[in-house]
Amino acid sequence: MAHGYRSLLGTRHAARLLGGALIGRLPHGMSALGIMMFLRSEGAGYGLSGALTALFGASVAVGQPLLGRAVDRRGQTWVMILGALLSGAGFALLAVVGREPVPLAAAAVVLAGLAAPPLEGGMRALWPELLRSEERLQAAYALDAAAQQILFASGPLLVTFLIAVGSEEVALIATGLIGVAGTLVMVTAAPSRRWRAAPRTAHWLGALRSSPLLVLLGVILFVGVSLGSVSVSAVAYGDEHGAGPVSAWVLAANSLGALMGGLLYGSRVWPGTPEQRLRPLTTGLALCYLPLMLTPGLPWMILLAALSGMFFAPVLACGFVVVDRVAPSGTVTEAFSWLVTALGVGVAAGTAMAGSAAQYGASGTGFAVAGGGGFLAVAVLLLCGRFFVVTNRLLGPQSETVGPSVPEVTAVSEV
Repeated sequence: MAHGYRSLLGTRHAARLLGGALIGRLPHGMSALGIMMFLRSEGAGYGLSGALTALFGASVAVGQPLLGRAVDRRGQTWVMILGALLSGAGFALLAVVGREPVPLAAAAVVLAGLAAPPLEGGMRALWPELLRSEERLQAAYALDAAAQQILFASGPLLVTFLIAVGSEEVALIATGLIGVAGTLVMVTAAPSRRWRAAPRTAHWLGALRSSPLLVLLGVILFVGVSLGSVSVSAVAYGDEHGAGPVSAWVLAANSLGALMGGLLYGSRVWPGTPEQRLRPLTTGLALCYLPLMLTPGLPWMILLAALSGMFFAPVLACGFVVVDRVAPSGTVTEAFSWLVTALGVGVAAGTAMAGSAAQYGASGTGFAVAGGGGFLAVAVLLLCGRFFVVTNRLLGPQSETVGPSVPEVTAVSEV
């Protein structure tokens, strides 16, 4: 397994592009805590701090597909750089303005989120060019999905460190600077500079005119519900079992399970098409969340949390391959960016639902939301499976530089 990933990262430009994309995406893991801690240090209440943090998340959800469409039309370099600079300026403006006047603070947060460059979609659009093999592409997407767990864990830790050695303002400004630095590392690489999307048919829906993509977005939305509910439920579990670092241990185990599951999934070639694999993987995700409702003692809970994460990265990795196959020509970055938006909206919804469930019930009730989200994702696949139909027509390249074409999965009908 390790040899396969070393070979993958040994591909020319691969390590630099992936490293730059991950560094540039660190602000997504840092921003929620960074904004919240900064506003609290300025005397803002939990209501205002939470509202502005949520506003940042909503702005990212809106901005990613819009900028993804711009990348498909104009290329990666200048769209990404301009977005990173504007996003960094938003973080800096918030650090200067503070919590008042509130409209200006809100504008700064919106700018930071709306302009965040679509690095996830951009990197996933580059993988086919770099690897020119569907088997290696699956491994790359699995590695990408597994690496997200490192971002989820390291982002808040980095914010805490920056506050300890500097201040909340330093942490906020550094969040923007890190995004700029990672973006520059990625988009100045040759594959990113020369990447151009394939010719596209003008359509106001863009990537969303693909029915299979809409089905996949529904699946990922409910997967996001599961992910978001686990975070809140783990905090509630920690409060029930002595607080302290209990919730952190549970979340760390969940992230470790996702990391290991992603690496294992990408280490071999699995039978069937990605569309066929998505159903059992999503079913496994749903089933593995259910035991968390038992909320046993900490040692067993850590084991169950690790088990519950095992299918998360494989589901995402399989979904990435499906996006690459079903996105309309010339819309691949936008399509991947919609996936980011769907996951983010699902996480926000799951956080809200699990918070209410835990408040009026217990942590086990909150964890039930995680299992429910997983089974709703399975239901979407079962009810809409007819939209995934493999044809013999070959898919044209999504960019001018990608390698051999792969079989396309086309919609039975389009929106």
